[in-house]
Amino acid sequence: MAGHDLVATSDVNRIEAPVTVKAYLMCAFASFGGIFFGYDSGYISGVMGMEYFIHLYQGLPYLPPNPTDAQKNAFTLPDWKKSLITSILSAGTFFGAIFAGDLADWFGRRTTIIAGCLIFIVGVILQTASTSLGLLVAGRLIAGFGVGFVSAIIILYMSEIAPKKVRGALVSGYQFCITIGILLASCVDYGTQNRRNTGSYRIPIAIQMLWALILGIGLFLLPESPRYFVRKGNLEKATHVLTRLRGEPEGSEYIQQELAEIVANHEYETSVIPQGGYFKTWASCFTGGLRNPSSNLRRTILGTSLQMMQQWTGINFIFYFGTTFFQELKTIHNPFLIGLVTTLVNVCSTPISFYIIEKYGRRSILIWGALGMVICEFIVAIVGVTKGRISENDPAAVRAQIAFICFYIFFFATTWGPGAWVVIGEIFPLPIRSRGVALSTASNWFWNCIIAVITPYMVGTGPKDANLGSRVFFVWGSLCALCFIYAYILIPETKGLSLEQVDRMLEETTPRTSAKWVPHSTFAADMGMTDKGTLAPDVVEKNVHPTAEATGQTETSPA
Repeated sequence: MAGHDLVATSDVNRIEAPVTVKAYLMCAFASFGGIFFGYDSGYISGVMGMEYFIHLYQGLPYLPPNPTDAQKNAFTLPDWKKSLITSILSAGTFFGAIFAGDLADWFGRRTTIIAGCLIFIVGVILQTASTSLGLLVAGRLIAGFGVGFVSAIIILYMSEIAPKKVRGALVSGYQFCITIGILLASCVDYGTQNRRNTGSYRIPIAIQMLWALILGIGLFLLPESPRYFVRKGNLEKATHVLTRLRGEPEGSEYIQQELAEIVANHEYETSVIPQGGYFKTWASCFTGGLRNPSSNLRRTILGTSLQMMQQWTGINFIFYFGTTFFQELKTIHNPFLIGLVTTLVNVCSTPISFYIIEKYGRRSILIWGALGMVICEFIVAIVGVTKGRISENDPAAVRAQIAFICFYIFFFATTWGPGAWVVIGEIFPLPIRSRGVALSTASNWFWNCIIAVITPYMVGTGPKDANLGSRVFFVWGSLCALCFIYAYILIPETKGLSLEQVDRMLEETTPRTSAKWVPHSTFAADMGMTDKGTLAPDVVEKNVHPTAEATGQTETSPA
């Protein structure tokens, strides 16, 4: 790339290089980060229902062979302990996700994820060593920071390296790995639940280190995001990693055209987004008016509210508290097995999203997925307050509840599970992308934490608890109805567009008309091309020798 000349194009179909199978596999590996995210979210429900864990952490004697209902009710962790143990992880991930946005811009996407893996391992070691509440909670808080790093930046990394035609499917692979992690956690919990020693809970906890090691070592061998190097003004490295990611030879015209589009888009975005020091760049996430659909403020609100809505579907109620909830219903004989079944449904359903998210688009599946969840959750609630009551002793009604819980999980796993993560990775412009994704992920964990705190009191059977039982599904069903309205009004269609084209689409359409938008020009053509078909030299030079504000060099300290 002599003299930093970049071959550009005005053809909207040539802004991305062809991709080899090897390159697809490199992009897909990053989704492995979902496994330890899912595992860490999934194991805690089973652990809190284990007899030895309750015996050790609550100081209660084991139940006799034929316990009375009163003895069963008393042999459990109090609601405040369930709430604390579950929610403290989400509190750590909230702050970890926000901080990760800065680190991803300063040190790179890949480096930040690897650092998150190391922090996570420290937290897991503390949890494994624990025999009291204090050390367990401290370990989950530290592990939460690591999960926050990974969950925020892995989406950013995958969105930036994945080819546009399969970006949705590849990022959906992250959600699929989350479901595998939850399934593995359920299997391990099921296998250790009857142990009468510390291995009952230490084995499920310690296994998490393996997932972090695999991801950290694997990412060490993968390239950095080319868009990170463009943001830093290092086009030579951007060219090199893009060559690896696309499987093209050095000097390929395809590589130069894709890089030229990224550079031109970055130059355009930095010209319209105020640049400055640390605090000013954070403030850039909130610039523009609410009435402007492409403003940074609207994008930030969209990303954070979308992740909030994903949590409002109530899915983590099943995976965090499913085992203990089924125990307290007293209508299901083997709650651990039912928890395993619901998790298996989650895993088997998610791969369907790989196809439908690219075939029908993000917007469509989020709308119809929300409608499906509304129907299923209201059916579960209605059956639960009629034929599903303990006094009715109707096994068919209980089986119907379980069946519709599984249908509900199916709708979530194929739509809102992957769809929310895909959209937040696509809607932010490069200058604020790391922080926008970080804020969106932090929103997910904030509401995850809120739900983890309040849910034990919603379904608990204590004197000060709401004791909603199956009626809790009226709450989740009503919130899913809001998700349906939200998706119809606010979610744009980003299927089949490059990240740069998504920027242009948001400027020119509304969410309800976005599916009809077709790319009509390239940023390279708009920002200027020479007669030789190369990107205008002044645009290239601004990115090769950027100012400190544009590269974030002033962001190394808040001072």
